[in-house]
Amino acid sequence: MRIFLTIILLTLSAALPASACSSLIAAASATVNGRPLLWKHRDTGASDNYLYRIDKPGCIGYVALYNGGDSLNLDEAWMGMNDAGFAIMNTVAYNLPANDPAWADREGFVMNRALAECRTVDDFEALLERLPKPLGVRTNFGCIDANGNGAYFETDDYRWTRFDLADEPTGVLIRTNYSLSGTPGEGMGYIRYGNVSALLAEAIETHSLTPASMTEGVSRSFYHSLIGHDVLATGDPYIVDQDFVPRRSSTASIVVEGLRPGESPEAMRMWTVLGYPPVSPVVCASLTDIPAELLPASDTDCHAPANKTALRHFRAVFPIERGNGRHYIKATVLQPLIEEARAASLEAYSTGR
Repeated sequence: MRIFLTIILLTLSAALPASACSSLIAAASATVNGRPLLWKHRDTGASDNYLYRIDKPGCIGYVALYNGGDSLNLDEAWMGMNDAGFAIMNTVAYNLPANDPAWADREGFVMNRALAECRTVDDFEALLERLPKPLGVRTNFGCIDANGNGAYFETDDYRWTRFDLADEPTGVLIRTNYSLSGTPGEGMGYIRYGNVSALLAEAIETHSLTPASMTEGVSRSFYHSLIGHDVLATGDPYIVDQDFVPRRSSTASIVVEGLRPGESPEAMRMWTVLGYPPVSPVVCASLTDIPAELLPASDTDCHAPANKTALRHFRAVFPIERGNGRHYIKATVLQPLIEEARAASLEAYSTGR
């Protein structure tokens, strides 16, 4: 039976899209310190990422996540926060109408523009209104602002459905790779949605979410909601990489910590894990300070040092390249690397940097 299940999981894994992000928006009322949170666990075909500060004449300054290996064109942002206290991210929604292949995958361009122009959640909706159509997106855009507002915009080429954080009794909204307004039963990420919900259930109920709830409690967890337990607890030397929040394609886990009423945007923090999230520690960035390990190594090398370190650990966790071996995680290597990364992260959280 176990062999049969493994074959099924490997077949499914080979067919799944690489873009399989998990995300959350939390209101100030749901957190320990009264600051809203915006989280994205990123899955992508781009092997790594870096942070960069953008200052353009006539635009709002911002810090954003860009694909590692890209030139410094800096025109596709995949998460970010700006000097007005606005922050944005996205997850692909596979049950929304498909794009025209000639005009698709434009989410990064939309978010880059939003960071340069938007001060509030309402501003972002106004941007969606005035952008030319088709938009070239099928996604769940999530954003927060300095006024404590938060919302998901489940968006396709021509329309969107807005879900406001203020309308959610728990003060928490979660999205993976399907939209609530999309075709029911289609899309991806139903099990991952269950994973996030189960892992954070107590913190949500007790209004005690922190950035570490996501980076340490979810992005390093191999809990599987369908199976009903953390598979790392079984003691098996290898596990199959299927339907956990962290996946082989995971390249970052980032939490933007927003503002209390009246705070300056300089108080915003971007708690950043670059590289394969289970094995890479958190590094704190702000609008005025991006640590060197999160920046491109040079003007000609757009790979952040943090990614390079994480990649060495990633190769040890996924050591088998032949056949279907790339879908197997070496649990005996993974577990101590998680513990090491978590210890470093908890120190970063305790010192605030």
